Amino acid sequence: MTPEAKKKIKRLLIRSTNWIGDAVMTTPAVRAIRHNFPGAHISLLAKPWVAPVFAHSPHVDQIIIYEANGRHRGIRGTVRLARDLRAYRFDAAILLQNAVEAALIAFMAGIPHRIGFDTDARRLLLTHPVRCTRAIKSIHQTGYYLKMIEGAGLVGGGQHLELSIGIEDRQRAERTLSAHGITPDRRVVGLNPSATFGPAKQWFPERYAALGDRLSNNLDATILLFGGPSDRKLGQDIVRMMAAPIIDLSGRTSLGEAMALIDRCNAFVTNDSGLMHVAAALNTPLVAIFGSTNSTTTSPYSETSRIVRVPIECSPCMQPVCPLGHMNCMKQVTVQMVSDAVEDLL
Repeated sequence: MTPEAKKKIKRLLIRSTNWIGDAVMTTPAVRAIRHNFPGAHISLLAKPWVAPVFAHSPHVDQIIIYEANGRHRGIRGTVRLARDLRAYRFDAAILLQNAVEAALIAFMAGIPHRIGFDTDARRLLLTHPVRCTRAIKSIHQTGYYLKMIEGAGLVGGGQHLELSIGIEDRQRAERTLSAHGITPDRRVVGLNPSATFGPAKQWFPERYAALGDRLSNNLDATILLFGGPSDRKLGQDIVRMMAAPIIDLSGRTSLGEAMALIDRCNAFVTNDSGLMHVAAALNTPLVAIFGSTNSTTTSPYSETSRIVRVPIECSPCMQPVCPLGHMNCMKQVTVQMVSDAVEDLL
């Protein structure tokens, strides 16, 4: 994009990625977009579960909700979304989400400048397709999204993550902790035993329970258990297996409140997940357990993090379910290894 074309862009749309962790890793790119278009009105199109990542971002003026399970569902919903976006009269769209659907919606919305990677056979739908090379795919995803910005002739920027928490979410988090008798000076450790994209990413519940007991005793810490609505049984199982007291927050917080609670933690132990990237963005000391996924491209981008993994021949396989059926990559990660990493951080 030429400097002359940049000056003409007054209304700009960013299409967010669809998963919490990916969205957090786009925050450097969103910051770079604002720096490239300081005077533009920037809107961000996001699905409801991702929107809280950007709700208090200083780089976004407006969030437009992609109601994928409601108004914008199915083919008719896609047409309706394109019509909704057309009414905003956007001058440009930057598509951080890589699917052909993102480019198609921007095209149908009549947005003149459409920028994105040329993945998923969508080159013809983009006015500024950026070639996604093998080298770009191999770097950390924070850099991956910045390469898209740079490939379109814009200025990139630093890769540090950025996450802002709202006052109301902080207040709700404080009330939650206070209700459980947790004072501001109390040491708190968060455990996040869940992860999307299948069970191969998840360390074992009984080991999280044993870790919780060990950290509670060794660090004199209160243990908070995180998870979404679908993780309530997992949370109940871990609570039942633990001897030490634990506060089970599985399915009991919004994403915004969970972010505020993670910010309060003195340490956070997690699988490769969206909340892992939230903790990294908040500079909460964290230990991330990796097995089936790539610790090079999706590791927590934080100086206060440690990765615990045991390299084996078939890892990372990037499969949602272990193809061999015995998850050796996770079995070789012991409670002692993770506990030592946490205590080293603190």
